[in-house]
Amino acid sequence: MIRVILCDDHALIRRGIRDTLSDAADIQVVGEAGDYGELRALMRSLSQADDAKGAGCDVLVLDINLPGRSGLDVLHVLKDEGAPVKVLIVSMYPEDQYAIRALRAGAHGYVNKGGDPQLLVQAVRTVAQGRKYVTPEIAQMLVENLNAPAAGQPHEKLSDR
Repeated sequence: MIRVILCDDHALIRRGIRDTLSDAADIQVVGEAGDYGELRALMRSLSQADDAKGAGCDVLVLDINLPGRSGLDVLHVLKDEGAPVKVLIVSMYPEDQYAIRALRAGAHGYVNKGGDPQLLVQAVRTVAQGRKYVTPEIAQMLVENLNAPAAGQPHEKLSDR
């Protein structure tokens, strides 16, 4: 069973995500938060309750736009703390605005809220397995990033030796 926490400041969006994920037999939503403070308290309580069982949250579905602290800030905090949870960013913003930044910040995937709900289920399953989830659009951006000249890099003219 994949255990998921949802963090989005819009209750209606959380409900839609929860309902979508709950339709999958292998996914269980174990908690919801509307902001960073609620998320921290929820993660702490789940961690304490689950210490005896050895289970925890597998995937955090995190909105990139939260009140007080952005999803990117939350990613940095979790990464700095060494939190084992895998983070799937959900956003209303198109991939070209935040996907690469989110992946660089430590996210395991990025899904647009306007997409097909089944893509969200697929993304949660992929991320839970420890793999990265990217849409074909994000994959194309990553390839273009690789092929872009490394401007400003100190050793850009050195050979591969």
